[in-house]
Amino acid sequence: MSEPADRYRKVAAAFTERVRAVPADRWDAPAPCEGWVARDVVRHLVEWLPALFFPTWDIEWSPGPSVDEDPVGAWVALDRTIQAALDDPDVAGSERETRMGRSSFAATVDTICTGDVLIHTWDLARATGLDEGLDPDEVHGMLVGVEPMDEVLRSSGHYGPRVDVAEGADEQTRLLAFLGRHP
Repeated sequence: MSEPADRYRKVAAAFTERVRAVPADRWDAPAPCEGWVARDVVRHLVEWLPALFFPTWDIEWSPGPSVDEDPVGAWVALDRTIQAALDDPDVAGSERETRMGRSSFAATVDTICTGDVLIHTWDLARATGLDEGLDPDEVHGMLVGVEPMDEVLRSSGHYGPRVDVAEGADEQTRLLAFLGRHP
């Protein structure tokens, strides 16, 4: 196993746990991302990640059910595909040209996907009243990684303005606020 595969496995397992725990009547609850409901958090990952990875790496993927019909099944199908690719040394180590330059599949998942799944775990939990706690080691690593890239991240349009938090706030609160969430 590689470190990126293990990190993804840990973060995705927490997201899967939340997805499976969403009460049936909460899928249309407002999410922290403006204009989204809980189901849209899953939809974002299920639609965005395959478009990012699979054409570049020619990974075979059999999409699960639609997010509208079965958000749990849609996420589980994608998660299994990503994890299988990470666990295959030939795929995980294969390099391609990406938006970030030349990168392996594992490094690309580690740089883009794992953090996105981590933050969207909080979004889904917040929308549905589930446990909002995130893995503290992953939170720390992401916070340390993103803070120096403040200007670049803001200019991408993917993050809202930084939210002010109390001095001495814990790292999860600081990370979420950095990314424009209101923890």
